[in-house]
Amino acid sequence: MAPTFHRSFVCLFFLHGVSMAASTPHVLIYSATEPETPILSPSMPRKDRTLFTDGNLSQYDALVFLSNTGEVLDDTGKDALQNYLNLGGNFVGIHSATDCLNTTELYGKEIGAYFDYHPEIQNATINVVDASHPSTSMLPAQWQIRDEMYNFKSDPRNVGAVVLLSADESSYTDDGERKYDQGSPHPTAWYQEQGAGVQDGGTPGRSFYTSLGHLNETWHDETFMAHIMGGIQWALDANTTRAFNSSASVGNGDASAAETTSSSAPEASQS
Repeated sequence: MAPTFHRSFVCLFFLHGVSMAASTPHVLIYSATEPETPILSPSMPRKDRTLFTDGNLSQYDALVFLSNTGEVLDDTGKDALQNYLNLGGNFVGIHSATDCLNTTELYGKEIGAYFDYHPEIQNATINVVDASHPSTSMLPAQWQIRDEMYNFKSDPRNVGAVVLLSADESSYTDDGERKYDQGSPHPTAWYQEQGAGVQDGGTPGRSFYTSLGHLNETWHDETFMAHIMGGIQWALDANTTRAFNSSASVGNGDASAAETTSSSAPEASQS
């Protein structure tokens, strides 16, 4: 189940970005899901994936894949995603974003690892491995949370990711079968200073991923939202996009957008 999203999330992001960038960073939040076996019918519109073109993606300073599952991009969209990353675009994945595009190598590298399985949702303890990161600096050393404790098909450290949060496996019950080595401590959130999905010769932006965020009520929790917002702001601070670097190849370079977005933000927050 994907979280219910409100425009206030986008508004909050822009308000953070206005004071820190020459122009307002633009972020595309992509939350499409697809069944394991695609069912083509008029009742299942696929318009969102048409946003993944070189021209459209070039406007954004970061892409946020939010709770996606399944084959959410066609070949044209995957090519556009690759081009965007090669040009310095930043990437953020949230929750089940590790459970989509499961056979697309560039995506697997950029997000860090693919989802394997999770035990039933329950209370658990998350240990902060690195408290110096903007996504974790506000968290208690042992963070009590009710969520899905993801297991992964590989260790994100294998592509250069740095683990930020770790699930305390003694704090919850997991009777599932572990078939893969995800490394230790148990990865729950991580970052890549240079996203591994970039091809040779490209300009790597940053990549951030957190597996948390299953329950709707979690998205009303200030601590969780600070974790998410810290990760997004950190990704943008890569200085590889136009909002922060006028010589960059992608992102919003319109300085006037900051004033426009700031003045319209209260209205945009209405859901």
